[in-house]
Amino acid sequence: MPKIQFKDSQVTVFESALFRTTSTLIETEDLVLLVDPNWLPEEIEHIQLAVSKCDTTKPFFLLFTHSDYDHIIGYEAFPNAQIIASQAFVDNKDKAKIIQQIKDWDDENYIKRSYPITYPKVDIVIKEDGQQLIIGSTILTFYHAAGHNMDGIFTIVEPLGIWIAGDYLSNIEFPYIYHSSIIYEETLAKSAAILAKHHIDKLITGHGDIAYTTAEILKRKADSLQYIHTLRSALQNEVPFDFDELMEAYDFPKIMRQFHDANVALMQKELT
Repeated sequence: MPKIQFKDSQVTVFESALFRTTSTLIETEDLVLLVDPNWLPEEIEHIQLAVSKCDTTKPFFLLFTHSDYDHIIGYEAFPNAQIIASQAFVDNKDKAKIIQQIKDWDDENYIKRSYPITYPKVDIVIKEDGQQLIIGSTILTFYHAAGHNMDGIFTIVEPLGIWIAGDYLSNIEFPYIYHSSIIYEETLAKSAAILAKHHIDKLITGHGDIAYTTAEILKRKADSLQYIHTLRSALQNEVPFDFDELMEAYDFPKIMRQFHDANVALMQKELT
């Protein structure tokens, strides 16, 4: 079963054994919201069980923070949900590639699932920054969050004060940049406006620990920006980037070297 990183009467944050990936289940007076159910079949079965204990008379929504295969892997396990994702998620031209990544991963690890693997069909499309879904006293406010990939969104859940951040503002990963370092910075810059407009009690990142204070959120933002700026400066000035120093703050240097090297390749293309 997945680890329970946090649980109270309305919120459960599940943590997978793989990459410390989170899945979040929220039940308010008005709705049930599930975010990015993942990874292993047994973990998803426990999330299904938790969902089954929620009030079935409430509307049930399944939110995808972005289209990376590890975040959509549990989609078909929740066929009764209304799907929320961004317009860019809907327009993604790499749907077949993402589905193949899931199938390849399952094949490599001898994984069998009780549900088919398909790309999510979106019912509620997030097209604008600040777009809201209001049901009763529950307000979901969405912000575009591209840069990590091209179709991410932030979601603020009020009045609970929850910020669902997807693969940003993690305490266990430096930025993994698949789309654009410039746009990644622009997404991080939105944090100031979000913190000014919304009271945030918990920031739930896609990998790692919940941030419970504004100071911790701002520290993670500063750490992310420092990594991007330092790497860009090293490439511009043709000087070495100190990866060993970076890894003093993180674990798992072998796999993280691969993500860092991919960042280097992407930023070199941006600079040329």
